[in-house]
Amino acid sequence: MNPPKAKKIPKLLEIHGDTRTDNYFWLNERENPEVIKYLEEENAYCDFVMQDTEDFQQQLFDEMKARYKEDDQSLPYFFNKYWYLVRFEKGKEYPIFSRKFESLENEEEILVDVNILAEGQKFFEVGSVAVSPNNKLMSFSTDNFGRRIYTIQFKNMETGEILQDQIANTTGKAVWANDNEHIFYIRKDKNLRAFQVFMHQLGTDSSQDVLVYHEEDDTFDVNVFKSKSLEYIFISSSSTVSDEQRFIPSDNVLAEWKIVQPRTKDLEYSVEHFEDEFFIITNADKATNFKIVKTKVANPGMENWIDVIPHRKDVLVEGFEIFKNYLVLEERKEGLLQIKIIDNQTDTYHYLPFSDPTYTAYIGLNLEFDTDKLRYGYTSLTKPNSTMEYDMKEKTTVILKQQEVSGGKFFVENYISERIWAPSRDGKTLVPISLVYHKNTAKSAETPLLLYGYGSYGHTVDASFSNVRLSILDRGFIYAIAHIRGGEYLGREWYENGKMLHKKNTFFDFIDAAKFLVKENYTSAKHLYAMGGSAGGLLMGAVINYEPELFNGIVAQVPFVDVVTTMLDEEIPLTTGEFDEWGNPKKQKYYDYMKSYSPYDNVEAKNYPNILITTGLHDSQVQYWEPAKWTAKLRELKTDSNLLLFKTDMSSGHGGASGRFESLKEDALEYAFLLKVENRNN
Repeated sequence: MNPPKAKKIPKLLEIHGDTRTDNYFWLNERENPEVIKYLEEENAYCDFVMQDTEDFQQQLFDEMKARYKEDDQSLPYFFNKYWYLVRFEKGKEYPIFSRKFESLENEEEILVDVNILAEGQKFFEVGSVAVSPNNKLMSFSTDNFGRRIYTIQFKNMETGEILQDQIANTTGKAVWANDNEHIFYIRKDKNLRAFQVFMHQLGTDSSQDVLVYHEEDDTFDVNVFKSKSLEYIFISSSSTVSDEQRFIPSDNVLAEWKIVQPRTKDLEYSVEHFEDEFFIITNADKATNFKIVKTKVANPGMENWIDVIPHRKDVLVEGFEIFKNYLVLEERKEGLLQIKIIDNQTDTYHYLPFSDPTYTAYIGLNLEFDTDKLRYGYTSLTKPNSTMEYDMKEKTTVILKQQEVSGGKFFVENYISERIWAPSRDGKTLVPISLVYHKNTAKSAETPLLLYGYGSYGHTVDASFSNVRLSILDRGFIYAIAHIRGGEYLGREWYENGKMLHKKNTFFDFIDAAKFLVKENYTSAKHLYAMGGSAGGLLMGAVINYEPELFNGIVAQVPFVDVVTTMLDEEIPLTTGEFDEWGNPKKQKYYDYMKSYSPYDNVEAKNYPNILITTGLHDSQVQYWEPAKWTAKLRELKTDSNLLLFKTDMSSGHGGASGRFESLKEDALEYAFLLKVENRNN
């Protein structure tokens, strides 16, 4: 079976006196039968090439699934007289949301059984579940398309009746006012930007809903949430570099919305409430790595902010939790997350002790103010995720729940993790790399290694455990994460130096990390593989243009590869909100810089590694046509005989298949591809 060949229809794209010819622009016509035909042909070709791995894919899927406890449930949490939990039943794909009144020994009350709602659907997802303050009503939101556009519905908890109220085209989030009659929700515009906050009164048609706030600036998104104290409802407006928060009391929906601090370019802040004060995490006053301030609710403006935790150059403040007698901080120092406990009564502090060379720790769900107990999470590359309860007074820890790895074949002591530092090409920057491998896997030029990367939006990929990953670790792979610039692993400057006109640092850091792994004899180019998704897919596309001989294979998941064309099209979802991340190509300096690295624009007639590309037809974050066009252009120009496979999930979006286990089939395909390519070497 020959690979598909997309037809060429030249389209000239002109700006700044520069003309680009896009032969595959027509693939963005989602309703065009020829486009669907091409995607289906690529799917058929992928299936044909991978047909010799079908049994192996099934084996991978079965072993991945077997590691999950099928009848598992979440750790219960107590809130407003009820214990809440999410559980799964054996043989079912979707969660069941439930609660129990006052005691876990009492009878279970089903909030939503997603398995029932999902019957007959190719894709189904519940976005959120929220119970009214009086515990008698509930909102829940659903998406059966994969485009992250949710419909909100309501349920009478006393009768079990689904109410007639329905609100379409929302982000899925609903926030109850304290009167149990009104909820606040967010609508999306035609470009899927969250831009309006509405108030809905139960029992009325959604056409009568009141517009509470309209965000006019198309570089900002809106969110709505309730404070931990439940006393205030907030609307946040946020761009990549600026925030604005406004609020009303939760028990007065007609109150005038007050602004904490009007938006200012490059001023970021978020707010939490305790007693008569707001606690704010912010980068105000050049606090690059953020600091924490407080101010009276009555006078919340920036001129009244008082430092609680001052800015430190070597410590990034990522989050905090307020208790009556304690302030708990999430801090990142030298790449590793730390949890700091500050005792407000004694004015002393201490850190929770963590021992792995690379790990993830985070503050968990803590709904009470007046308690000495802190819930936090911990995981590493070798240790499954655990939820702990720490007594801040007695300094003792209890494990409340640990992720169970079923099947009886996993033992922590069989795996080794480490962290190393790769010198970058600038001669002064060191790029951290986290690694994990089976104790029986030797480091050598013959050892296969999978290097993962992301490097955008300040998002840090921390070292955490994966059930799925065991399937390649147990087959002799080393798995590594390159903590490249563009994330915030080494603080805010690490992010700033990997965005806008510094974006190439992200790609070069990844390449330099890969070369260091080869130099240190962890692997060789013949056995080196790379993986990344979304903006990490951009990373994949860029590095194989720069260094096509460095990797034997790559997996690009929902890749953002047509950077220039997408960022010039403000009708595409997310574009306008991305200008502070990538730059606005309507300004020539950004256009020229983007064009110099955009994967699609820089495909050349040369050898490329083995490539697997995946996407979802309904992807709202990275439109399907970006990887489709990239595949077509690679097919046209590449001069090698290596594999190029493109797989489109015709019923899902950016997050892949819905259901607890369906997505494992995607993992099985990716791992089968890597192992197929690796086995061709042997």
